Formats: sequence, structure tokens, C-alpha cells
Amino acid sequence: MHFYSLLSSLILFVLLLCISDSESLKTLKNLAVRREGSLTIPCFYDEKYKSNHKYWCEGQDWLLCKIVAYTNTSGRTSVTDHPTQNMFTVELKSLQDSDSGYYWCALEISGGSDEGDYVYLMVISDPAVSVINSRVSGQEGGSVSVQCLYSAEYKNKQKKWCRFKDKRCFLGGRTDTSQNTAVLVTDYGKGSVSVEMSGLQKSDAGWYWFSAGDVGVTVHLEILFIPADHQAVMLFHSHHFVSSLFFSHVRNSCGYNFKQSGNSRKYDHSSSNSSCESSFCH
Repeated sequence: MHFYSLLSSLILFVLLLCISDSESLKTLKNLAVRREGSLTIPCFYDEKYKSNHKYWCEGQDWLLCKIVAYTNTSGRTSVTDHPTQNMFTVELKSLQDSDSGYYWCALEISGGSDEGDYVYLMVISDPAVSVINSRVSGQEGGSVSVQCLYSAEYKNKQKKWCRFKDKRCFLGGRTDTSQNTAVLVTDYGKGSVSVEMSGLQKSDAGWYWFSAGDVGVTVHLEILFIPADHQAVMLFHSHHFVSSLFFSHVRNSCGYNFKQSGNSRKYDHSSSNSSCESSFCH
């Protein structure tokens, strides 16, 4: 009897080892998504696994999980490899309550045991944590804002904005800097958090994670580059637009008639309104 007890303990220990966190593959642990919604999950792997096959597996038990999709498959579940970023993403579409459960980011290992790391997915009508937009973009040198929402029971939980590439997290209530990018996480205490990133750089692009307590949601940030000549054109149009508004306001307020003469613009006082505001007329 004692022998079987020891054997059972040994088997349990081995199983725990099999389902423990993988050091070669990492993903999130708890994700919430709205019913009928979509979600993209990032799975990060070591450099040495760039050429290995990747797949998405369903089931609480790693040894018995069912393979749902391999790399480069399409449909309601798709897996896309991004070898230059040491990451593959799993996109889930039109999620239903029945899709809730345990899933695994997985790697095929030739001549050995496959590697896997699990995530628990909750599909509900009103998720505890969510974002207005799961994909945002901003111009290089500019800023971007991400609006995050949480339910009442998470009001006193710690709010974090984390970046996957270096595992750095920014906490609510203070401004931090990452190189030259400033990050401000503001918790309004009424179910919403604002994440403001300014001074954006190319290196800021990638996957982020907002969490309240132990529940979170992913956000992808794209950095847009605008060539200098394009910026000059945009600036010219912007100044032209402001000038047009200004002259239009002066004409409407003061009653001046503007006359074009070559490259200059003159105004005629003859029809001016005596009630003209001094801030525009003098």
C-alpha cells in the first residue's frame, strides 16, 4: 500500500513538472474577452526555436490537449509566426462562451518533448477587464492614448501597463520614462484607466498588456513613420488652413473685403464694421 502511495506521489510530481511554466515559451495567464469578440494572443519563444513548428492546443491537461491550429492556418483560429520578433500570434475570432477554458502556446521539438505554456481564456458578455481598441497606432515622435476599462470588483486592484519585449511594467498613478518615451498610467477610479505614451519611437512598437489584478487584455501598438517631405506638406496645409480660418474670421467680424494682388492679400476699409473687435483689427 505504501508502495502505491509513493508511486502515486511520483506520478503527480512528474505531471506537475510536465505542466509547469516553460522557460522556452511564454504567454499570458488570464485573458478576458467579450462574447462575439476577437482576441490576439502573443506567444514568445527562445531564439533557438525560430524554425520549429508552432501550434495552438486546447485543454487543461498539456499531455492530452487537442491541437486546434498550426502555423499559417486560417479560419476562426489562426496561428502566425513572426521569427524576427521571436514570437508567434494566435488570433481567435467570433468567440463564444463555450470557447472559455485552458489553451496552450506550443512548439514542436524534434527528438524530444514539445514545449508548451498555458493561458486561461474567459469569454463573457461583460469582461472584468477590457480596452476600447486592442490595436492602436501613433506617429514616430508623437503620442498615443489607450483607454482601458475594469469592473467594480477590480477598483482597488493594482493596474499595470506592461511591455512584452523587455517585460517592463508601468504602474498606475505615476509617470515613467522608457528611454525617451514617457508613459503615464492614470486610474480615474471609476472603472477606467488611461495610458498615455508620448515621444514615441520605432522601438515602442509591439505587444503590450494591461492588467487589473491578475486579469488582463492585450494591445498591439504600431508606430507609423512619416517622411520629412510629407511632414512639410502636412505642415504647409495646416498653416494654410489656419490662415484661411483667421482671414475668414476677420472678414466676418470686421466686414473687410480682401483683395488678392499678386502674392499678397490686402483688405479694403471702406466696408468695415465699426463694431469690429480690436483683437482682430489692430
